Amino acid sequence: MYRWEITRAALAQRVLAVVRGDSYDQAAVTAGTLISAGVTSLEISLTTPFALEAVTTLVREVGDEGLIGAGAVLDAASARMAIDAGASFLSSPILDHEVIATGHRYGIPVFPGVATPTEIVRALEMGADAVKLFPSPSPHPDWVKDLRAELPQAALVVSGGGVTVDSAPDWIAAGAVACALGADLAEGDRDSVAKRAGELLGRLAEADPYGEP
Repeated sequence: MYRWEITRAALAQRVLAVVRGDSYDQAAVTAGTLISAGVTSLEISLTTPFALEAVTTLVREVGDEGLIGAGAVLDAASARMAIDAGASFLSSPILDHEVIATGHRYGIPVFPGVATPTEIVRALEMGADAVKLFPSPSPHPDWVKDLRAELPQAALVVSGGGVTVDSAPDWIAAGAVACALGADLAEGDRDSVAKRAGELLGRLAEADPYGEP
């Protein structure tokens, strides 16, 4: 796929599941549970032990049924290793030109972290495919609505403590293109996660930007 096609597919469900754990096994179990629940876009945080091995394994297992990206990518070396491991997209908590350049060199979309309007514009100038608001400076979705009023060209992915399974549709209604969710989405047994994810995906699909969730 072209980079823009990957970006569109990664954000299609309006949720990016963030997988991080204390071990490879824990991350693999969490990712498997989310995939079984119907979530198709996951990022494996590079803070997880053997994260790159997890990316490679999941890419092979998921095939064309979903997209596996790498999160917490901080520099060009990590970006290249994640791409070599098979990551379909790169996500970062920071704005780094070399991460974006490395991803784009190999046709991989990059979602860098930003926290202010100035950083959003700089990210767009660097060619960011979407920007990750991390952490969201405001716990209220109206902040995204205000940003979108001034920067309607920015594709905003919201993340952080103020973004939860319950509030995610409100962020989409305010104008975010997707919500990045971690433990709040994936905690619990397989049945609980499947039920929570299914309900969330349905609510996100119905959320109307600038309307009501």
